[in-house]
Amino acid sequence: MAAAVLLVERIRLAEDSGYVPSCSINPVLSCGSVMESAQASLLGFPNPVIGVAAFPVVLATGAALLGGAGLARWYWGGLQAGVTLGLVFVGWLIFQSLYRIGALCPYCMVVWAVVLPTFWFVTLRNMRAGVFGHRIVEHRGVAALHAWRAPVLLAAYLVVLTLIGVRFWSYWSRLL
Repeated sequence: MAAAVLLVERIRLAEDSGYVPSCSINPVLSCGSVMESAQASLLGFPNPVIGVAAFPVVLATGAALLGGAGLARWYWGGLQAGVTLGLVFVGWLIFQSLYRIGALCPYCMVVWAVVLPTFWFVTLRNMRAGVFGHRIVEHRGVAALHAWRAPVLLAAYLVVLTLIGVRFWSYWSRLL
C-alpha cells in the first residue's frame, strides 16, 4: 500500500512541480526531497514501481499458503532471490536517505519496515525447509536463529532507528 501511495505522490509531483506531497512534513520528514533526488529513479523509472510490482507477489504467496498450497522449491528460491534483492535495495536506500539526500520519506520508511521482516522470515523458512541444502537444515545455528527470530528482527529495527536518531539528532534535539 505504501509503495502505491508513494507512486501516486510521485506522479502528482511529476505533473506539478509545485505540488507538495502529503508526506512532506518538515525538513527531515520530506518525501518531496527524496522523490526529487536521482536515487528515487535508480533504474530510470520511479522506485515505487518496483514495490507496486513486487509486493503483490509476497501477498499472493501469503494467500496461497493460507489456502493450503504447497509451493515448489524453485518458487521459494525465486522468492528468496527477490526478497534478498529487496533487502539490498532498501539498505542502499536507507544509506542514501540518511547520508546523501539528508531527508526521510515516511512512506519509504513503511516499505523499509515491511521488507526487513519479509526477508527475515522467508530466509528462516527457506533455511528450515532445505531450500539452501540439507546441511543448512541440520546446522544448529538455524535452530538458534529461529528461536531468536523476534529479537534479531527487533535488533535490525533498532539499528535503523539508531542510525536515524544519530543522523538527525541536531534536528530532533531542537524540537525537545
